Amino acid sequence: MATNCIFLPATSIFRLPRRSHATITRSSLTDQSQSPAVAAKRHLLSLISDQDRGLKTQSDSQKLTQIIDAIDSLAAIGRSTVTTDKSLSATWRMLWTTEKEQLFIIKNASFFGTSAGDVLQVIDVEQKTLNNVITFPPDGVFFVRSDIQVASAQRVNFRFTSAVLRGKIWEFPLPPFGQGWFDSLYIDDEIRVVQDIRKDYLVVERAPYSWKEGI
Repeated sequence: MATNCIFLPATSIFRLPRRSHATITRSSLTDQSQSPAVAAKRHLLSLISDQDRGLKTQSDSQKLTQIIDAIDSLAAIGRSTVTTDKSLSATWRMLWTTEKEQLFIIKNASFFGTSAGDVLQVIDVEQKTLNNVITFPPDGVFFVRSDIQVASAQRVNFRFTSAVLRGKIWEFPLPPFGQGWFDSLYIDDEIRVVQDIRKDYLVVERAPYSWKEGI
């Protein structure tokens, strides 16, 4: 946190003119990095930073409560904002979740002789598509294709259309399964915080790359 100090020369006497009513307020000295939104975001990111994408949180109810409280704080800040416009279109990389199926795959990927890499949501609002992606470096990937429809300022409906488990030289298609919705409770140029129809939570960051099928 920035510290604001006024240094006076030791050999002089400083007097404010009687007519001056200038006041140094905290708000005038606080920059954007200390705004409520950024402070709440930093707190959330600090809480999830050592949680192994949510695996450790599964056995720590106290930490889970703290994280959800932090998510609620960000959601309150973002309540009146639109999070389903073009800012939603991106390759989003998972930082933390309560979604049991994804965590199961991440935890047990070693049984298949691999490990889980980046877990992604790839959203294109204009094209009305969503891909949920789990990568298995160097060549494996599991992804689920979905159609999406913006339902409100923060809600998106989705319907799974197909799923694919792909290796370097093989591909195994799976049938589509399910539909639902998710609310993007908070979004900025770095992260997005989500709650879905099953009351699961997801915290994602904008990935430094764009994921596309076949890449």
